[in-house]
Amino acid sequence: MSDDVTRATIEAVERFNSAFNQHDVDATIALMTEDAVFESTSPPDGERHEGAAALRLAWERLFTETPTAHFDAEEIIATGDRCVVRWTYSWQDGDVQHHVRGVDVLRVRDGKIAEKLAYVKG
Repeated sequence: MSDDVTRATIEAVERFNSAFNQHDVDATIALMTEDAVFESTSPPDGERHEGAAALRLAWERLFTETPTAHFDAEEIIATGDRCVVRWTYSWQDGDVQHHVRGVDVLRVRDGKIAEKLAYVKG
């Protein structure tokens, strides 16, 4: 794979992360393929969402339930159309600040996220 493909993968992931942190559902959907798959960190195996309509519902629910949620990429490792992001996800619940750490395993196709598989510590 060329460096151009890897660079485009990283750029697609960074655009998605930015839209996610703005809680912009329309932008997150626009940055994912129509047939994209997202697997959340919900135990035991994650909740699987397939396609734009299911993803829209997942993002709307997440942003509604955690309006202070913020995603910080600690490290992005990519090669070709594949990417791993080590991250911290934080949110506020009343006066209490929470966070979890994890990784996403992503696949990018045509400049958009085609697969986002999330894993969390703990």
